[in-house]
Amino acid sequence: MDKDIERLIRKETKRQNEGIELIASENYASKDVRKACSSILTNKYAEGYPHKRYYGGCEFVDQVEELAQERCKELFGAKFANVQPHSGSQANAEAYRALLPNGGKILSLVLNDGGHLTHGSPVSFSSFMYNFVFYPLKDGHLDYKGILEMAKKEKPDLILAGYSAYPYAIDFKKLREICDEVGCLFMVDMAHIAGLIAAKEHMSPVPYADVVTSTTHKTLRGPRGGIILTNDEELAKRINSAVFPFYQGGPLEHIIAAKATCFREALSPEFKKYIKGVVENTKACQEEFARLGDEVSGSDNHLFLLNTLKSFGLTGLDAQKKLEGINVTTNKNMLPNDTLKPNKTSGLRIGFAAITTRGCNKTEARKIAKLIHDYLSDKISQKDAKIIVKDLTKNWKLIQQI
Repeated sequence: MDKDIERLIRKETKRQNEGIELIASENYASKDVRKACSSILTNKYAEGYPHKRYYGGCEFVDQVEELAQERCKELFGAKFANVQPHSGSQANAEAYRALLPNGGKILSLVLNDGGHLTHGSPVSFSSFMYNFVFYPLKDGHLDYKGILEMAKKEKPDLILAGYSAYPYAIDFKKLREICDEVGCLFMVDMAHIAGLIAAKEHMSPVPYADVVTSTTHKTLRGPRGGIILTNDEELAKRINSAVFPFYQGGPLEHIIAAKATCFREALSPEFKKYIKGVVENTKACQEEFARLGDEVSGSDNHLFLLNTLKSFGLTGLDAQKKLEGINVTTNKNMLPNDTLKPNKTSGLRIGFAAITTRGCNKTEARKIAKLIHDYLSDKISQKDAKIIVKDLTKNWKLIQQI
């Protein structure tokens, strides 16, 4: 192996094993998933779709992709699945193209309240190609009555749901009813909660949305990549055309093989037990922060928001940097009605998908809240905090290189 790269991989392996990973969008893929990612399937060009390729020699990658499609459809109860998107952002671009080929108006969540860059950010392609209008949260929660009123006023072509920093359950049935009342399409980006949906720990959007997009990492615990689902045959054809040839060339068949592997894993009883643990650990940590008197959101899923500005007098950026000094990894995040800029923020987004994979339990989740509270409050030193981190992680599963 390239010695320079090997040296850096070893350092990253050490960082992952010695730290507490609380970034809600990160996870640890299994060894089987990573083996597929590094397989010789990376050598094969396969533009097109199974049995309709622009290259020869695709007999076996056709079977790989079909297996991924079938497992994905089984996992989420969808009639059609495109497993080629290289990322969640590309999946969203391709879904928009399929749903609104001539552009149009999209009603989405206010970005600072938990939306994603591809949901209409001024720095994203999405705002250049589509006209976005936004609905806000009310007291930190989705306001379905307010969304309906906004939809009646704006008359969007599409309502978008699914968020990057929303800690509560989403009622997709209510949102579908809103779409039907105003006569518009409905799309869901379930990237963050895909694992919860697969394990039936959250309502599925698949029976209600016209199109559903997702990443395959995060709570789904697969390789970095995207998928697009629909139950509509005509939309499925438009999705396929939007993916290839409109936005993408050759699919990454080694990553598609890894997606197939993660779908198989997500269909297992063990995965359902894992996701249940993610939700329980997240709730335990969130409740401990609340018990300690910190300003914190509630949580129904794998994440919650901690207001570090009100709790500790620290911006999200300062809190993130300080925690990194004791090997606790978080990410600064905008809070609803945040008055600070995105490069500072008033808080942190905290999630438990990754460390639950390593074996974190509810008792340890509560200890993590106490550790963060005490360290950000300057009640314990960096040296003592590092000892606690080491003690918490010493019995967790090691993430090993292939």
